[in-house]
Amino acid sequence: MGKIMKSGKVAIVLRGRYAGRKAIIVKTFEEGQGSRKFGHALVVGIDRYPRKVTRSMSKKKIEKRSKIKPFIKCINYNHLMPTRYQVDLDVKKLTVGEADEKEDVAVDEEIVNDPSKRKSARKAVKAVLEAGYFAQDKRKSSKAQEGVQYFYKKLRF
Repeated sequence: MGKIMKSGKVAIVLRGRYAGRKAIIVKTFEEGQGSRKFGHALVVGIDRYPRKVTRSMSKKKIEKRSKIKPFIKCINYNHLMPTRYQVDLDVKKLTVGEADEKEDVAVDEEIVNDPSKRKSARKAVKAVLEAGYFAQDKRKSSKAQEGVQYFYKKLRF
């Protein structure tokens, strides 16, 4: 049987603090690794979704309502439900650091385990997700555009 959990796939978190939130799978660990001896995935998701905007709102109000609060977490496969949607947002390589000292960092388990690195990575992920939110209609394929639109919509249940 083929792999279902692939990087770039949109999944729904089923358990824990972020239950009901959508996440993008960044990296998969089929057999487990290190202290996690079970199959898990490194995911980047949206904790607080952007709110609805209308044409009559000012630019300032649209900017404020379009803010996103992201999360980065390692989650067991049993607590993830993959969807049919694929996203072409690049969250594997992040530009982390202040305005004067920027460096490219790959998202891996080291970032998740270290609180200071996680905080700076979360800021970089926020920038990537917000840029992707404003450029939803500028996707290469209709399939990718459909996936991105699904990812940024709050799950209603």
